[in-house]
Amino acid sequence: MGLIQNKIVQQDCLLGTWEITRDFNRLLRCTTLSKEELLTLHGFKNYNRKLEYLSVRALLHEMAGEKAQIIYDSTNKPYLQDGSHQISISHSHQLTSILLSKKKRTGIDLEYMSHRISKIADRFIHPDEKVTSDPKKKRSHLYIHWCAKEALYKICDKNLLNFRENLYIEPFEIADQGFLTGWVLTGNREESFDMYYYFMDNYIIVYCCKE
Repeated sequence: MGLIQNKIVQQDCLLGTWEITRDFNRLLRCTTLSKEELLTLHGFKNYNRKLEYLSVRALLHEMAGEKAQIIYDSTNKPYLQDGSHQISISHSHQLTSILLSKKKRTGIDLEYMSHRISKIADRFIHPDEKVTSDPKKKRSHLYIHWCAKEALYKICDKNLLNFRENLYIEPFEIADQGFLTGWVLTGNREESFDMYYYFMDNYIIVYCCKE
């Protein structure tokens, strides 16, 4: 299918989502890759990894133009080469999402909801965080927590944050889409973030932008 959405979600924040096709050549035609990007692409041995790589570039070109090019710093955090936007990227299963902003920090996470999340909940849920006991809602609640913490981790430049100890999500009620507050708590830092989530079929997307 390709492009699913490309919309302004807040002032100066653009969110795009792309459905990853299985056709390598079709995806390649949607991109304009540099020599370095072509070398990186052909260096991947895994076919699905190639598709993910191309889907990110195809989506970025839809959102920011064909000249937009991603580079990475020493921590593997993505940037646009021309410095025009802050960027956050996520992909899971058959979807890729990008969050762009010219002036704000960005963080986004996208997850396909499987049943494995409850098996690792104790690794990222703080004892003081509230997770519903309703078995029909618990999986979704856990996934929102996980995605929110991934988005916080990205917006804070992956600064050695422990998901369970340093990232906290205030209590919230589950809906098809909604708002929540996330906190980054370290020895010398306390910062809150307004975060938004929504479901797309069996996916959950959580994002935040902040100056």
